[in-house]
Amino acid sequence: MNSDTHRSAASQPATPARSEPSPRALKTRVLVLAIAGALGGFLFGYDSSVINGAVNAIEGEFVLRPAITGFAVASALLGCVVGAYFAGQLSNRWGRIPVMLLGSALFFVSAIGSGLVFGVWDLIFWRVVGGLGIGIASVTAPAYIAEIAPRKIRGRLASLQQLAITVGIFAALLTNAFLADIAAGAAQELWLGLAAWRWMFMAEALPAVLYGVVALLIPESPRYLMLKGDEAKARAVLSRMVTPEEMDRELRDIREALVHEEVARTSTLRGSALGLKPIVWIGIAAGMLQQFLGINAIFYYSTTLWQSVGFTESDSFRISVLTGLINIAVTFIAIALIDRIGRRKLLLIGSVGMLLTLGTMAIAFSQSIEIAGAPSLPGAWGPVALVAANLYVVCFGATWGPVLWVLLGEIFPNKLRAKAMGVAAGMHWIANFLVSTSFPVVAGISLGLAYGIFTFFAAVSIAFVWLFLPETNGLSLEEADTLLPATRTSERFRRRV
Repeated sequence: MNSDTHRSAASQPATPARSEPSPRALKTRVLVLAIAGALGGFLFGYDSSVINGAVNAIEGEFVLRPAITGFAVASALLGCVVGAYFAGQLSNRWGRIPVMLLGSALFFVSAIGSGLVFGVWDLIFWRVVGGLGIGIASVTAPAYIAEIAPRKIRGRLASLQQLAITVGIFAALLTNAFLADIAAGAAQELWLGLAAWRWMFMAEALPAVLYGVVALLIPESPRYLMLKGDEAKARAVLSRMVTPEEMDRELRDIREALVHEEVARTSTLRGSALGLKPIVWIGIAAGMLQQFLGINAIFYYSTTLWQSVGFTESDSFRISVLTGLINIAVTFIAIALIDRIGRRKLLLIGSVGMLLTLGTMAIAFSQSIEIAGAPSLPGAWGPVALVAANLYVVCFGATWGPVLWVLLGEIFPNKLRAKAMGVAAGMHWIANFLVSTSFPVVAGISLGLAYGIFTFFAAVSIAFVWLFLPETNGLSLEEADTLLPATRTSERFRRRV
């Protein structure tokens, strides 16, 4: 090489080496992706609670009996069971992103269809369609978050799903109140000759479209890419989420998880205890008991409930919005406490609190009297019921709401976890359907009786947690697997059944 060449090369500016993203930048990127995935949870919460503000108007427009009203409200849950059952299979076949897009489409058509219904059976159909979207979101959103999150922050990011659900519930209640206030009533005409309650449903179309757009912009799950044998793409996606030093460990974790799943496919839930293993029955009982505590009587019927005991429609909407806001706030309490004081103790505290607050509500609603042909809570019983209802939401939202799902994810053995969680979640939706369908009928007899039944199950929940649920706080999943069979309580339960 001659001197001119040397001078020419020396005069060329050096090409800077490409720098790796900082750990903080990687965490920020993962957080953004987790929030994007959690939009499914937002729509989950929104779709489940949007019916709250429309119940009375629908009942009046279509002249429904309480049993039909209950079925119309709960019909979405039938779709939830089916959507949740098939979501995992479709996700493994098509990928997480295509299934998110399917969920987005289901939410969108359900929103428009529900807003343009011409009868109650038409409404039930579109609610079932929305329920399919809820079921899909209940599986794909937490799965996507878990699969893109590095192990060090996976627990915190997983909590975004529950937070997104509570924000979705609040958004539905706030939207309902806003639209009813503009129209001076949910049954009153708002825009384009359509009643406000119809716009409550159709407002969901906007976040549904946003969810679809976001799904097109985020990367596919590295775990799905590994499942399909495309390690190069999986590495490319992970390189945007973890440091090079963590890359091999994350890939190794994915490989091990896929091997465990292969083993799980040949595992069985069957045992000597009435056809199922005792731990599966415990998971089923916990999932159903959470619903029998009556939380969805608040989130599906709160506006109707407060109107039925003398509050005005506008005040009832405002109370429901306040309840939704409280539900968001107490989710942060659960996130802060779950690893500090443990799952079992938190559930016990919640059960005792719900026993007291539900008992107070049962007594308060039993004092209802008729004034000018309309029910009303006399004296201080109205404020007492209002305070008790919101304290009940605090007790549930900080304990049984989020903690149950954490515990269920920990107590099942690795080889049974996927199947057992599916069974427990399915029975959870069925229990939700039973409560949501029967509440208008029982409340029509007596609100005191309805909340008395919930109070009974709060007492049952104390005994159930004390006798059958182990503490899994601080244990690895493998250690939690061996904990329950070694407990004296579990042995008593095993012999009993």
